[in-house]
Amino acid sequence: MSLELPLDDAPRERPLTIYELTESARQVLERAFPAVWVEGEVSNFVRQSSGHWYFTLKDKQAEVRCAMFRGDNRRLPTEPENGLKVFGRGRLTVYGARGAMQFVVKDLVATTEGGFHAIALERARRALEKDGLLDPARKRPLPPFPRVIGMVTSPDGAAWRDVVAVIARRWPMVELVLVPARVQGDDAPRDLCRALALADRYARLDVLIVGRGGGSKEDLRAFDDEQVARAVAASRVPTISAVGHETDVTLTDLVADVRAATPSAAAEKAVPDRLELLRYLASLEAGLGTAAGRRLEAAGARLAHARSRMAGAVTSRVREAERRLGQAMLRMRAACESRAALRRADTERLAASLDALSPLKVLDRGYSVARDGAGRVLRRVADFPSGLGFRLRVVDGEVGARAEMPT
Repeated sequence: MSLELPLDDAPRERPLTIYELTESARQVLERAFPAVWVEGEVSNFVRQSSGHWYFTLKDKQAEVRCAMFRGDNRRLPTEPENGLKVFGRGRLTVYGARGAMQFVVKDLVATTEGGFHAIALERARRALEKDGLLDPARKRPLPPFPRVIGMVTSPDGAAWRDVVAVIARRWPMVELVLVPARVQGDDAPRDLCRALALADRYARLDVLIVGRGGGSKEDLRAFDDEQVARAVAASRVPTISAVGHETDVTLTDLVADVRAATPSAAAEKAVPDRLELLRYLASLEAGLGTAAGRRLEAAGARLAHARSRMAGAVTSRVREAERRLGQAMLRMRAACESRAALRRADTERLAASLDALSPLKVLDRGYSVARDGAGRVLRRVADFPSGLGFRLRVVDGEVGARAEMPT
């Protein structure tokens, strides 16, 4: 295909460069649409490393390419998801490098209830749930009698004063430690994370309260920050979340070990009531005294009954023992008498035997025993030299005699 320029002498317009064409179109569009709101569905969302966002807004009949630069999108709490319906305010222009019409977005508002903050909150909640930080099983009980309680909050807010007053009334012996932090504004999440990390390094801490007084939903958004919630969940000591009013529930409430509706309620959960404990101890003492008295009475009755039964048992056993002892003594006496009779018989037999062997019995039969002056028995003839004087024992006495040799 060839392009033929007219050869007549009519005045001709200078051909425009592509840049001039796109620049002219840009100026026309920007003058015609200086700032407009549009409604559409986000698609083809891309986040560049520079921080700029590029996406398409479309409806059922048309679509337009959009750009939202870093200086504008940094005000939003999160990125839009594909398929999200939004309102966008911006200006229509032409991107000269491609010759394409582009809608430069300055403000972006989600059409869903709560807008981008609700979307960011739901994203953070899903991320925390995925990591198990919302599991009720991981929640820890509070110590019954803490010695040191820390609180992360603003030093100028009413929350700190309320906690101090409640604890001073209920459990004044506890030590309170304030870890100051901003609790609202763009810098609040980062400052809360810093304060939580500082409190976690305090070794004497037993419980940590994190919170602030009431406020609007915008005032409480720092406690919906995912990093703040993760820092609370990572605390080495049990945590109490006390953010806003009873109707407000933040991510910090969900990950804390205990949720309190207000800072004052958090202080009541953190420590026991001294007066109530004293009343309980008094009632316990009275109950113990009554129970002890009843037990002593019952023990005395059981002891008397046992004493009676023991006395009867002892008497019965003594009588039985006496009866057995009497029987044993009778048997022993019979045995002794039997043995004595046997011994007498044996003695009599032995006496008879001895009597039979007695020299007197021999003498009684006509024999005699000769003894010299020294009392020695003379048995042989040689023991009787002539003229020996000796004594002769006969059955009824002794007689003197002298030996003479036979002729």
